[in-house]
Amino acid sequence: MLELVNIHKVFNIGTINEKQALCGVDLVLNKGDFVTVIGGNGAGKSTMLNAVAGAWPIDDGAVFINGTDITALPEHKRSFYIGRVFQDPMMGTAADMSLEENLALAFRRGKRRMLKWYITKAEREQYREYLRKLGLGLEDRMTTKVRLLSGGQRQALTLLMATLQKPGLLLLDEHTAALDPATAAKVLELTDQIIAESGLTTMMVTHNMTDAIRHGNRLLMMDAGKIILDISGDEKIKLKKADLISKFEELAGVRQETDEMLLS
Repeated sequence: MLELVNIHKVFNIGTINEKQALCGVDLVLNKGDFVTVIGGNGAGKSTMLNAVAGAWPIDDGAVFINGTDITALPEHKRSFYIGRVFQDPMMGTAADMSLEENLALAFRRGKRRMLKWYITKAEREQYREYLRKLGLGLEDRMTTKVRLLSGGQRQALTLLMATLQKPGLLLLDEHTAALDPATAAKVLELTDQIIAESGLTTMMVTHNMTDAIRHGNRLLMMDAGKIILDISGDEKIKLKKADLISKFEELAGVRQETDEMLLS
């Protein structure tokens, strides 16, 4: 479903702040893979997601989704293939529009829009059912402005909007990092539920080692712009935090005492 071929990206070329962010990244995600990506700050996690999403052009390499070369496509055209949820709950929704209006925008993404824009009764009932499945009581707040929602409610709505059209690839960029632990756990529960129900191919960047181990069927670790570890199958199921720290020390050549230090 996703293939990255020899991806390179350098920021601030020729300046004192030059940074080699991605160093020949190769990656293949099969259909239905749920991959968590972990690593320290500056490891290249979010840079890799941005390379897939088309936030800026890569310097070298190629990006394929479901066999289609999208390397030259701008970010807005990649939205036909990709759904994305950001770290900031304020992104991904229109704050001054209602819940049902936001869902209508997401539901009609990629479809031809007429000058007369309205939500039919049937669509409204469909949106209400989508919201009911979240278990947050939002189905009774269809006309509420999104800016009045809590961070967790808004992130759950963003997740729903990103997956309504069942994208070929779902990108989750630390989408629970700005939430309190209880709310983050609820959003992750919804994430697992939506991904499983729709069979979505997903890449989730996280700083939380426990979440990286607990969720998905495959785990990637990055360091210095490279993928240094790729774990799946029984090895992923049996993986513990201590094992992950030990592997990082071995592969990255540094010593870290705790997962907080590893991921800070």
